[in-house]
Amino acid sequence: MAYVSPNFKTKKAFKEAVKEGRPVSLFQPGLGTIPENGTVCVEGPHFPEPHRWYASVTIENGKITKVT
Repeated sequence: MAYVSPNFKTKKAFKEAVKEGRPVSLFQPGLGTIPENGTVCVEGPHFPEPHRWYASVTIENGKITKVT
């Protein structure tokens, strides 16, 4: 499971940022690197807050293209 930066409080805010083309990055602390192409599951918000949303993202050439 990966996390999103910036630390979005809601999935809706995350989806809007991707749709608007704002800079969004993914990271997996201690689990390796994010693939350049493919699908990754993400969750938010980050620790120490409890996770309240989950999403699947499609990545193409290192850029998030779809959030479901």
